[in-house]
Amino acid sequence: MAKILPSDYTPILGPKERMKALFKVKNFIEENLCKELGLFMVQVPLIVSKDSGANDDLDRDGSRTPVDFPAGLGLEKRIEAQVVQAATKWKRPALKQFECGVGEGICTDMKAVRKDYFLDHDHSSYVDQWDWERVITAADRNLDVLRDVVERIWKVIYEAGMLAQDKFPALATDKYPAIPKELKFYHAEEILEMFPDFPRKQRETKMLSEVCPAIFII
Repeated sequence: MAKILPSDYTPILGPKERMKALFKVKNFIEENLCKELGLFMVQVPLIVSKDSGANDDLDRDGSRTPVDFPAGLGLEKRIEAQVVQAATKWKRPALKQFECGVGEGICTDMKAVRKDYFLDHDHSSYVDQWDWERVITAADRNLDVLRDVVERIWKVIYEAGMLAQDKFPALATDKYPAIPKELKFYHAEEILEMFPDFPRKQRETKMLSEVCPAIFII
């Protein structure tokens, strides 16, 4: 981690302003992500029963196990409960539970615990992330629809960046590059052809530094 994080980093905003900026941007993204994609906010469970099958294993070899604990003091047989690791398995049946039609979907600000997760500069045992799922038809499973959805998401991210700089002018600094307005699309095979001698992550880094500052990889 010490090799990745800059040694001279100092936050631009103080603790109070940083929290204000964080929640203003977060609320903007939630509201506009829902608006662009036809979603509405729902709560995802933090705790599920072990036999529900709703928890995500995060892997195929069973090495990343969830936090388990017995719940229900006073019950004749206590519930075998688990803290959620991801909302992946929960979202699909949730679309049916909330009676979403074609073009409608759900968005949730998921909280989870991944005790066996690797830790680095942008991974933590505590997870706070957006998850969304939308009902589509078989005919919608094509690149045109994918590109349209991705561009709508990028539009929200770009506008959130503009909002942050407008409401908190100190963030409009040359110290960090501005969020690019345009997003470019590349197939993974194209990137491999451009940088055949580099492993995947290094290829992606070179794309961002040498080709385009904002890309979506198909």
